[in-house]
Amino acid sequence: MLAEERRQRILEIIARDGKVIAKDLAAKFEMSLDSIRRDLSIMEEQGLLQKTYGGAILPEPTPKVRTMSQPDAIRYGAGAPHENAISKLAASCIKKNDTVFIGGAGIHYGMMKYLPTDFPYTIITNSLKIAEHIRTRENISSYLIGGKLRGVSSGSMIDCLAMEMMRKFSLDICFLTGGGINVKGISTSTPEAAAFAQTVSSVAKKVVCLAPHEKIGIEMFMQSVPIEDIDIFITDLGAQEKTIQEIKEKRLKVIFADLH
Repeated sequence: MLAEERRQRILEIIARDGKVIAKDLAAKFEMSLDSIRRDLSIMEEQGLLQKTYGGAILPEPTPKVRTMSQPDAIRYGAGAPHENAISKLAASCIKKNDTVFIGGAGIHYGMMKYLPTDFPYTIITNSLKIAEHIRTRENISSYLIGGKLRGVSSGSMIDCLAMEMMRKFSLDICFLTGGGINVKGISTSTPEAAAFAQTVSSVAKKVVCLAPHEKIGIEMFMQSVPIEDIDIFITDLGAQEKTIQEIKEKRLKVIFADLH
């Protein structure tokens, strides 16, 4: 089979399935994994696809990211499969008697249906929406961070009062995310949100970054948590291969959430 014919077949598979896995292509075309990766690199340079860690997807010119300014029906909706996979893996990191911070992003909300129910632990949140879901859980001791209520677009407290209260806690683990995530770390759209995230990370023994692939490679207005302060990076196989390799070079533990 000629290279151009093979690459056309690869595009047809992506169009049908939404993605391709490099090792599956190698088996299908009876080629080495390096040769398939070379094909994918050439096709990425031609703008035909976007390489991911382990394969490729169609290009995503306009990332579709749930943001703090979206209506509740979208931000706190069911979540995409890859987001739910990340939320589920994140929830599995919680251990007995842990003190945990969970924020108010959509992917945090996704953790609610996966939270452990068979042992006690404590959750601290600055989100009214999250607090509403955990306050009646018998195995969870819950605390809501106080502060100035923001507009209808957000039910999370991030002002100086919230930061002052956050500093009084000592966390075993915190789960952070942002509008942008790259080799520099997590970034967000406002100085207040960045400062609050920095405060949370400063009192946590372990910082876990929740990084759906559509946020990776994006850099927002303000850096919140530098990459050096992150302990675990949870993403999905749609993540850009180049950025993931750069992040791994920072000696950061990268975990891929399984959709199955």
